[in-house]
Amino acid sequence: MAAMNPAGGKRTGDISDSFASLSGKKPQPLPDRFRQLKLELVRAHEDAVVASWKRLLATLRQENGDIALKGSSIVPTLRFNSLGEDLDQKKHEIKKRGVAVIRGVIPEDEARAYKFEIEEYVRRNPQTRGFPADNPQVLELYWSSPQIRARMHPSLLTTQTALMTSLWHTSNPDSPISLGTSLSYADRLRIRQPGDAQFALGPHQDGGSVERWESQGYGRGGVYDAVFSGDWEAYDPFNASTRLHAVTNLYDGLGATSMFRMFQGWLAMSRTGPGEGTLLVNPLAKEATAYSLLRPFFRPRKPVGHTISPERYLDADIWEFTGGDKMTSEIQGATPGHGQEFPEGMHPHLELDKTMVHMPEVKPGDYVVWHCDTIHAVDKTHSGMSDSSVLYIPVCPTTEANARYVARQRDAFLHGTPAPDFPGGGGESAHIGRPTAEHVKQYAEPRGTQSIGLDTLVAANEDTPGGIEAVKRANVMLGF
Repeated sequence: MAAMNPAGGKRTGDISDSFASLSGKKPQPLPDRFRQLKLELVRAHEDAVVASWKRLLATLRQENGDIALKGSSIVPTLRFNSLGEDLDQKKHEIKKRGVAVIRGVIPEDEARAYKFEIEEYVRRNPQTRGFPADNPQVLELYWSSPQIRARMHPSLLTTQTALMTSLWHTSNPDSPISLGTSLSYADRLRIRQPGDAQFALGPHQDGGSVERWESQGYGRGGVYDAVFSGDWEAYDPFNASTRLHAVTNLYDGLGATSMFRMFQGWLAMSRTGPGEGTLLVNPLAKEATAYSLLRPFFRPRKPVGHTISPERYLDADIWEFTGGDKMTSEIQGATPGHGQEFPEGMHPHLELDKTMVHMPEVKPGDYVVWHCDTIHAVDKTHSGMSDSSVLYIPVCPTTEANARYVARQRDAFLHGTPAPDFPGGGGESAHIGRPTAEHVKQYAEPRGTQSIGLDTLVAANEDTPGGIEAVKRANVMLGF
């Protein structure tokens, strides 16, 4: 476990570098190879793609109305103390919506104390970076004691494995992936103050942007083959086998994700409600993803305006397929090295102005998760009276590639430098009060130390043959 110092890899930065809109980078036309790529994706399936698009638009119109009517109440809510029962009862709804709130995963007092401890850590280390620079709300912290303890908390790990084993599946039992063994992904945290309007991150998807269309990106696993062949209904967002070999970070962006995160997530450290600096999601796991993938192949015959009403503009006959000589390299909202964004007006059939719903009110210790392809955003303005504070903690299965990343991440932890996916620099290497590996081992349970690469992984009892093989491969990657 001798570690190389990973500092100096990526340049320094903050969360704004992950998104073109936050960084101020102006969109540039994609090179012609993307036109060629788009032609190849739908070759010999053009008619099926057009028919599929029409079916999708009809479905979206119906689903969007339902979302607008129900608002935040559409988000499935579970309780940690009855997690198995609640997952059984709400499995279909969670898979449809791609999002859930799990109440009481960590005791409220404990989760609330995390925030106060982090604030003291920052007070002792005023060199801590964050965004925006003049009043940090999203902190460049990865290795504070509360972050590490929360990631390794037995109840959180139990929740993560329950979500993976109950909602995800493999189409091949020999697929080398363990759904019953969690690996830890070190991410940032947010302490957003009332009145903040700078961390106004609009609708977006993480996990890359153009990679979703590239053969060497998500195409390596055939994640979206059904959509590009004209059968979006057959696309399964929860088939883990197709994502095993997908590459989500072809351009090594600052904050682009290298690990397979089944769900993104955060643990609340404060009470937060709608409009109070919280998360918004588009709660359609399959349909919204299919639309975002097909949108670059269609364009309106006429712009919305005096002769075309906004409602008429959404009709299928207003839109034409841009195959053959009409194909362009455009992929709306995609910038290499950044997350996929959904600028206003570019994806009109999603009707994001009415289908982005707030998370319901949460308390410290509640855990919010959303599918890795879910379109999400944050409140443009924090209109609450107290801070909106969360620890970003996604849900990650054990795979060989994930373990390879965790080995690099372990090196970063040992040196106090930022996790490998994120902006570089010295990070917390000189921070006072940063926990050591020896300190962590004194209080952590075995599952916790295993999840961060400090101990040998053990396969879960319910693992498939592929899952057992994945754990073996992961241990090799980790040096055990």
